[in-house]
Amino acid sequence: MTTSLIQRYQNVQKRIDDAMLSANRTDHIQLLAVSKTKPIEDIVALAEVGQRAFGENYVQEALDKIEQRPDLEWHFIGPIQSNKTKPIAENFHWVHSVDRFKIARRLSDQRPDNSPSLNILLEVNISNETSKAGFSPTEILDVAKQVLELPHLTLRGLMAIPAKTHSHEEQKEPFHQMKVLLDSLQATFPGQPIDTLSMGMSADLEAAIEEGATIVRIGTDIFGART
Repeated sequence: MTTSLIQRYQNVQKRIDDAMLSANRTDHIQLLAVSKTKPIEDIVALAEVGQRAFGENYVQEALDKIEQRPDLEWHFIGPIQSNKTKPIAENFHWVHSVDRFKIARRLSDQRPDNSPSLNILLEVNISNETSKAGFSPTEILDVAKQVLELPHLTLRGLMAIPAKTHSHEEQKEPFHQMKVLLDSLQATFPGQPIDTLSMGMSADLEAAIEEGATIVRIGTDIFGART
């Protein structure tokens, strides 16, 4: 099991390297291993070959893993209920799925004073899907202005899960819109560390990298299909 896990992980790393080469990019792209529902043994195996950042969707499951490996970098990427903001604020390094200002404010209020500032990303409903959470692109600048005033958060950028499409060109379009939105944020708030685009998963990481992703979130192609 561990051998095939590591092989899949290395295959994903190669896909990222190839996509960067194809896009003429020489900057850094972070691979976020989406480990939700996967055992701590898999996480430990990947950590042993150098993977540091792991993404989780379910608070209690994540807390159990964080307790065992507090040395790793933990990203919360799932939907956030108001009654779950406290453990998220207390235990994670990054939150990708901030989809309401109320959630940002609660995360700031509940971040411990002795912890570093919590890195957050605003979730954008870039494909305007009624079934998905997230801010509309037209809201982002106003929301960012409010979030930047919260004392215990650092706004690092944007996250999106576009609607599924089939062709590479179709995949690129929403990712391009996300890059334009990030550029607009950077221009509006110069001097802020707004540098992150979390987008691209197993099926579309190449298109995301081509359009400027800085974090790709990969679960299935590393860990295998979820049961």
